[in-house]
Parts: sequence; structure tokens; C-alpha cells
Amino acid sequence: MLVLSMAPALQFPNWQWLVLALGAPVALWGAWPFHRAAAVNLRHGAATMDTLVSVGVLAALGWSLYALFFSMAGQPGMRMEVTLLGHPAQGAGEIYLEVAAIVTVFVLAGRWVEHRAKRESGAALTALLELGAKDAALLRDGVEVRVPVAQLQVGNRVVVRPGEKIPADGVVVEGDSAVDASMLSGESVPVEVGPGAAVVGATVNASGRLLVEVRRIGADTELARMGRLLEQAQSGKADVQRLADRVSGVFVPVVFGLAAVAFAGWLIAGEPLEIAFTAAVTTLIIACPCALGLATPTALLVGTGRGAQLGILIRGPQVLEQTRRVDTVVLDKTGTVTEGRMRVSDVVPASGVSREDLLRLAASAEDGSEHPVGRAIASASPFTPASSFASHPGAGVQAVVDEHLVVAGKLGWLMSDWSIATDELEPAAARLERQGATVVGVAADGRLLGLIAVADTVKEGSADAIAALRRLGLTPVLLTGDNEERRAPSRPPSASTTCAPG
Repeated sequence: MLVLSMAPALQFPNWQWLVLALGAPVALWGAWPFHRAAAVNLRHGAATMDTLVSVGVLAALGWSLYALFFSMAGQPGMRMEVTLLGHPAQGAGEIYLEVAAIVTVFVLAGRWVEHRAKRESGAALTALLELGAKDAALLRDGVEVRVPVAQLQVGNRVVVRPGEKIPADGVVVEGDSAVDASMLSGESVPVEVGPGAAVVGATVNASGRLLVEVRRIGADTELARMGRLLEQAQSGKADVQRLADRVSGVFVPVVFGLAAVAFAGWLIAGEPLEIAFTAAVTTLIIACPCALGLATPTALLVGTGRGAQLGILIRGPQVLEQTRRVDTVVLDKTGTVTEGRMRVSDVVPASGVSREDLLRLAASAEDGSEHPVGRAIASASPFTPASSFASHPGAGVQAVVDEHLVVAGKLGWLMSDWSIATDELEPAAARLERQGATVVGVAADGRLLGLIAVADTVKEGSADAIAALRRLGLTPVLLTGDNEERRAPSRPPSASTTCAPG
């Protein structure tokens, strides 16, 4: 339609009727959302950007129908040429169906792109809500009954075994374990919990059996609260769109007033009714909010489209508009700056002990452990099958390896429960903890063999990416739920990570 209307060389006999057949459905059915919104606004005495679009489209369509059926535009051989200057009398022989169609298509395309961006970002909300457990082992009169999570009530007691998700927010009544709360805090190391400790639904029980009393369910849970925050973040509106709506409330009456002035002015000047009507309708068509109705959706189209190409999810138009003022980039740690899984980062053997023997004995003892720290150590070295394995939740493990009793766990536990001297390596342990690692002491037959540090390692490209952000004049900040020792900067100020204090 646009090409036919703007290129006289392509305007074959009766081309205008083809344009009518193509354009009328777009202007009526395609633009129906704008017409419906304009009618609703009219009933309430208001005017928005939808009103401007509807008025412009209907004015262009209405004049085109008049010109085709009651004027010269419907004659065979009619041509429309692009000229710099025109005369009102020429308007009776021209149509504006392409204006009605193109405005409709562009505004709808912009809104569709905006809706698609919100729908794609809504997938993040869906994924978040799906993190929750689907059912739970409810304890009734000492018997476990599997029930959907939706049937849980405050005060119910549920059994959570290793590897299962905690079904609702609650308090541990019985049992000791480590809970993977990375989805909530970003802390890659599981949190040790015991009787009286608060636990959050959707976090994962990593090791021991827990009996949890339910304290919050449904919309009151921490997971539901996070979902509401994400949903609110996706429902905003760009400032320029709100400005366009405010301007429309004034602009629409002014446009109608100008159209009436143009109509009356040409009549007073002695021109025919047709010319006066042409001037009035032209005023309405020219006032169709191309800048307001098209610029904003087109900007959103380009911005969100380019962001999607670069793997950036823009959650709403207000976010896109605010990026021009960004001076700080806040980064999650787990899985963003780091790999998101625990690995052995350092090995410190005691005097007279080889690094290989220390790792082999530790891996052999930890092979039966379900704790992520234990799994990281077990995968770091070939190991010898162990016997008499026993886990001590929140402390460590013990096993018999090559007829030696090997224990691996917290240094305090080695001292208090096994009377093992740890003075030799305590400075090294303090240094490793300051670097953000989890330190595991390993002993055999009552003697400390060394330390193994386990940490969530930094991704290979993280330093380069953060350096690039700084070259752009942005300040990178690491926002993490880690403990104080992990949050403390472990590198000199010139390093590529800035840590947020709390």
C-alpha cells in the first residue's frame, strides 16, 4: 500500500480500489483496540494516546472513503504524486489509506514487541515459582503421608530427606543437616541447620534427615514474596509513555479545535465546503501522533530486539529508558561471576605429608558423603574404597581407609571430638577463610595431615568482563549473601572485583 501510494509509476488503473480492499480491514479491524479504548476514554471524558491513534486512523479512512465514492479519487487513471507544496483543492482527489494502515501496523508492532519482552521476562517468574517443591512427606500420627504442597497447613510437620526440597518456610524440629540456600542468598556453601533453625521453602536439603514444622504457606512464603517482587518489576511503564498520555489529554482537544478553526477559516475566506472539509480532515491526519504513537514503540522495538540479540532480558520499558543514567552495575556472584559449583581450590599438607596422599585419603573418606563440600573433595582425586563410613552433620565425616581411621571436617570438631592438635596449620586456615574458601581439616590416626580448601571458583572470563565495565565508566559491585569473611575483599584494590559490605 505504501509503495503504491507513493510511487506514481506503479499506480495502475483502479489501483486505489485495491488499496481500499487492503487498507480498510487494517484501519477497522486491526485498529479496533485503539477505537475501543478511545470510546471508553470518551465515555469518561478523557483522552490518551489511543485516542490520538484512533482519531488519526478514522480521519484518514473517512476522508479516503469520501474521496473515492463522492469525489474524483475513484475515477480510473487517478494518480497521486509526492509534491513539496500542495493546494487544498487537490485533496479532494487523493486518498490516505496508507496512512491509516501504516500507523496502525507500526503502533501494534511496537506494542507486540513490548508484550513479547514482558512475556519472555515472565518466563523468569515461572521458573522461579517452579523452584518450589510439588509435594511433601506430611507426618500424621507418626506415619508419613505424601500430599501436595498446597494442602499443607501452618503447624504441620514434614519430613525432608537428603536431596529433597523443603516444601514451605518453617523451623527445624529434629535433625541436623546442610541446606543449599543458594537460590535465596547466592551462598554456594550449604548452611548448617539444626533444631530451632529457620528454613525457607524451595531450598534443598543436602545431607541429613530433617523434621520441619511449617510456619508459612502459600502467598506468605519467601518464594512467593520473591515472585511478587519480580512481577511488580515487569509491570512498569516508561516515563515517556506516561508523558504521552498526559500530553494526549491536552493535545486531542487542541487538535479538534484547530480542525474546527481550519474548517471555519476556509469557509469565511469564501472557499467551497469541500475545500474547508479537506483542510479540517488534513489537520486531523497531520496531527495523528506519529511522534508519540510511533516513536516510543519503535524505540522499544529496537532496544529490546537488540538486547535479545545480545542475550539481555529487558524486563520493562521503564528499565530500558533508565539505562541512560546507569553508573553502577550490581552483579550476583553464584553462577554469574563464579562457576556456581564447589571445587578444591587449595591443598595445604602438614610437614612430612605429600599433597597426593592428603588428597587421596580425604577423597576416600568423603566418597560416601552427600554434602557438596564432600563431593567436591571426592571428585578431586582418585581414591581408595573406604569402610565404616559415618557422617556427623554440621561437623564432618569419618571412615576407615587402608586400615587407618581418617576424619575430615571442621578444625574445631577435630580438636573437640578427636583431640587432634591443629596449631600448626591454623594460620593457613585463617588465610584461606579470608580468601572466601571453606576449610576442611584432614587427620588420620589422631594426627593432622593437612587442610583442603573448597570454594566456588571464579569463571575464566569474569575478570575481563568486569575490566570492560570499568573501561565504560561503570562501577561494578558484587552483591552477595555470603558470610562476612567471604564478603571481605581478598585482593588488592586494583583487582577486578568490588565487594558490597553487607
